[in-house]
Formats: sequence, structure tokens, C-alpha cells
Amino acid sequence: MAMARGHWLIKSEPGTYSFDRLVAEGRATWDGVRNFTARNNLRAMKVDDLCLFYHSSEGKAVVGIARVAREAYPDPTAKEGDWSAVDIEPVRPLPRPVTLDEMRHHRTLGKMMIFRQGRLSVVPVTKEEYEAVVNLALDVAKADPSSRR
Repeated sequence: MAMARGHWLIKSEPGTYSFDRLVAEGRATWDGVRNFTARNNLRAMKVDDLCLFYHSSEGKAVVGIARVAREAYPDPTAKEGDWSAVDIEPVRPLPRPVTLDEMRHHRTLGKMMIFRQGRLSVVPVTKEEYEAVVNLALDVAKADPSSRR
């Protein structure tokens, strides 16, 4: 029996590492995470898990989808401690960004981990949450009929 695909939200400041840069480079090491919960989330990621790529600080929106290309390994940027990194690759940009404000006010997405543990750079999302974000990017009305005005 095949394992269910995992879903994650990964955050980066676009000035530090943007989704456009990931697309241009084709693959990246997701390193530098120095929070134990986020590190454990990295360690839970499996190859082919899908990641919502969120631009923090500037934009504050999910802008693309990435895929885990290599599971957790020792973070090459860690000078001390037991830290992990994963490799990711781009899948596709979203047709339009899905903002933090849209997610906060959506009946399903308002319960996401990003709102409960907002400082984490890597958080799990449910399949339902993942699909709702993608649907919002495609068509707001499809994602949440109650959002129609």
C-alpha cells in the first residue's frame, strides 16, 4: 500500500530566497532552520511531499508549490547542534498569490498551523488545507462558497 503524500507550508522572506529563485535554480537546500519543532517537521518530510511556498515579511502570501526532492540530512550550515535540511524543487507557481489575510478569513484555512505557531518556518498542512489554498489561487468561489459576496 502506498504511503499518503504529506503536505507542508514552508516560509522564506523573498529577499532571502524567493520562489522565483527556486524556479531559476531548479533545486535548493532548505537549511538554516533553528527551531526544534520546525526541525522535526523537516525530518518528517518525505520525497514527493508537496510544499506551499510562502513569502513572509514582503507579500505575506503563498506564491508557489514545491516538492521535497531529498529527505532530511544534517544541515551543512550548522556549526553546532543537531539540525537538519531537506532539498526542494519547484513544481509550479500559483496563478495568483494567496494572501495571509485570505487564509486567515477562510473557514478551513483560518485553523492552519501557521496561525497557531506563526513563527515556525516549516509547518504541516492537511490535504484539505493544501487543496483549499490551490483552489483559492485558481478560483476564489470554488475554494469556499461562503466567500462569495
